[in-house]
Amino acid sequence: GGAGFIGFHLIKRLLKNNINVLAVDNLNSYYSVDLKKARLEEIKKLNGQFNFYCGDIEDPIFLRKIFKRHEPRYVVNLAAQAGVRYSIKNPGWFLKSNICGFGNILEICKDYDIAHLVYASSSSVYGGNRQFPYSERNNVDHPVSIYAASKKSNELMAHSYSHLYSLPSTGLRFFTVYGPWGRPDMSYFLFTKAILEGKAINVFNYGQMERDFTFVDDIVESIARVMKKIPKSNENFDRNDPDISSSWAPYRIFNIGNSNSINLSKFITILEEIIGKKAIKNLLPMPKGDVQSTLADTELLENYINFKPKTTIRDGLEKFVQWYKNFYQIL
Repeated sequence: GGAGFIGFHLIKRLLKNNINVLAVDNLNSYYSVDLKKARLEEIKKLNGQFNFYCGDIEDPIFLRKIFKRHEPRYVVNLAAQAGVRYSIKNPGWFLKSNICGFGNILEICKDYDIAHLVYASSSSVYGGNRQFPYSERNNVDHPVSIYAASKKSNELMAHSYSHLYSLPSTGLRFFTVYGPWGRPDMSYFLFTKAILEGKAINVFNYGQMERDFTFVDDIVESIARVMKKIPKSNENFDRNDPDISSSWAPYRIFNIGNSNSINLSKFITILEEIIGKKAIKNLLPMPKGDVQSTLADTELLENYINFKPKTTIRDGLEKFVQWYKNFYQIL
């Protein structure tokens, strides 16, 4: 996922830290390929050792050639078919990329004795859970979308490899990531575009939804710190009273969120204030596969890496709107 939203920002951070980076992305057309290519062009402007390969993680032969040539020590898998609502209409894409593709990543990491596999999970795994804030110790056996099910599957698959082959793995449950260079299918991107163009925005559940928005710089800082912390087996793991977030295997699960849920209507108001223009609202019912609220408990992550996401929603949105206007040359 090197040309993706989070992958792009992570690569920039790693190169600035003088870490050699090998990136893979299939540049699919789920959203603007031009935006993905623009991200890659930005990366090329930086100093550092950077190699990019265009291809699918579903192709094990392609992956093995790259691993054989470069022999990476750390793997961060951010490659996945995204989109909760899209997964309901096109489940096959999610099974192919998020299940089969991730299976190839695990198998190759095992064969090449990777020091640490870090991979993207999602807050969507909490599904129908109503225990707030969401804790890694909560049960996540009731997903409400194919996307959520695929991410829960990734966590289970990773645990199997951590147990069978002592492959250190860390899954990160991202909570609604936003910021400059973001995904055009996300609400904040769609809202900004529509408001600037004087078009209506779709407001689901009549605005009565809450999301724990997490700024991309905070996500990247967390990933960079987690990469250095290779998980070890929990020697105190009690199989009669299991801690879902850890294991007897070298395996960990963490939330990455802002721990501050904001109402969708309030979110839109802040965006209107930043843009200086009112939104035209098309109020709609809750779509299938969505949840009304998300809120992350990040205590485990804070104690583990000594960092807590801190960017406020207003500061984050201001940075996004500024980037949007510059990138699309809007005066």
